[in-house]
Amino acid sequence: MFPLPGGIGLSHLRAYEWEASDGVCGGGPHLHLACTEAYVVTGGRGAVQTLSVDGYRETELEAGVVAWFAPGTVHRMVQRGGLRITVLMQNSGLPEAGDAVLTFPPPILADPDAYAAAAAMPTDDDSARRRRDLAIEGYLPIRDALAAGDPGPLRDFHRAAAALIAPKAGAWISRWRAGALAAAERTGVHLEALANGDASHLEESGVRVANPSTKDGYGLCGRREEYRIDM
Repeated sequence: MFPLPGGIGLSHLRAYEWEASDGVCGGGPHLHLACTEAYVVTGGRGAVQTLSVDGYRETELEAGVVAWFAPGTVHRMVQRGGLRITVLMQNSGLPEAGDAVLTFPPPILADPDAYAAAAAMPTDDDSARRRRDLAIEGYLPIRDALAAGDPGPLRDFHRAAAALIAPKAGAWISRWRAGALAAAERTGVHLEALANGDASHLEESGVRVANPSTKDGYGLCGRREEYRIDM
């Protein structure tokens, strides 16, 4: 199998245009626990709001900008006009397996069944908007606390998110080994072969093509086209 370079995941997003309770249009704030995510902006204007223990930040997005954030960074995509983004996600398969936790209010985060129900894949605009709005409800107090110099609520959210995914995380190791790790190890094998004058792996060359497996689906940040590529 030949995954995308580095075993990454790829999708395209059109940021939601619905206004939230704070007057901002955009997606549902969330974090990833094991994956770095990158936004490659291909059109329009917007921003990404991020929360880390260092504080709150808003980064402007326009065509040509690449912005990326490490695991634990709460991020919220903001729509300001036709924003289009290609998302590059470390460790293809892990986000789909659950490596994303929305900033729902603490009582929901503390109840795995309630969280699963609230985070379920939307089936229409109304359910997608309800999920987004519930994430905003939990996000705003964390952001306000950070603005006041208090990272405590963010740390509480980190702990709650880790507790939610703990039962799943062990199974992710095999996905990582088959994907990103295998891609890196394959490069090592090729380099050792080349150092020994062996170029036989070049006979495996060729082009692979993929089309979106899901078009106009509901992502956490906006309408989403995703690609499912075998690892």
